[in-house]
Amino acid sequence: MEQKRPLILITNDDGLGARGLEHLTRIAVTLGDVVVVAPATPQSGKSSAITVNTPLYIEEHPTIDGAQVFTVSGTPVDCVKLAMYAVLDRRPDLILSGINHGSNAAINNIYSGTMGATMEGCILGIPSIGYSLLSHSPNADFDPLTPFVREITAKVIREGLPEGICLNVNFPKECTPLGMKVVRAAKSRWTEEYATYATPHGTPFYWLTGKLHNEQPDDPATDEYWLKRQYGTIVPIRPDQTAVDEIGNIENLMSREE
Repeated sequence: MEQKRPLILITNDDGLGARGLEHLTRIAVTLGDVVVVAPATPQSGKSSAITVNTPLYIEEHPTIDGAQVFTVSGTPVDCVKLAMYAVLDRRPDLILSGINHGSNAAINNIYSGTMGATMEGCILGIPSIGYSLLSHSPNADFDPLTPFVREITAKVIREGLPEGICLNVNFPKECTPLGMKVVRAAKSRWTEEYATYATPHGTPFYWLTGKLHNEQPDDPATDEYWLKRQYGTIVPIRPDQTAVDEIGNIENLMSREE
């Protein structure tokens, strides 16, 4: 009996036409049957948002190296959900998201549409990987990442991932990575700032700026440390954010009398 090739679902948050999505697709078609379901418009920063108050539309597009391609008029998580419901003819063996134009290391993971889609796959019990390059350039060079993406993807297809775990993979920009490090996300936060402008009618509006503040710049157990040293990083992510180790403490706190 002929064995089916693995079915790989690919999405992203930069939308159809992003070089990172096309590059990831061209790698994935060497490893399995690929279906791309991407947002119709850029969806950066959408995290795990879903569309609830407007209808969603699916549109088919020309193939990429033989991979079927569709867009969804929604978020990255919408793409995963609708792919499972209305596009795919069988359950995928793997979900890939990216390759994102920009970092999803450190605290960026919780804001990321790339990782929102990755975590949705994990919630569904499907091995899932989010890939990102630390460059926002639409013309970023993804070629140096190819052997690393292919090897990581092939290993996960072959070996799977622990239950409830997905991967957040980031690569340094403008270099060939020196290697890969499996680490944790650096403790960090954004110093939220907004640039203030005004419309021609004088109505003020605001544009998000700000900088990432890494609280552990010298800690070799973190992703930011190695990315600054030209290594790629792999961070295991658990969508279940329950603080199991703190349940007893919170229970005690709630039971205290005034």
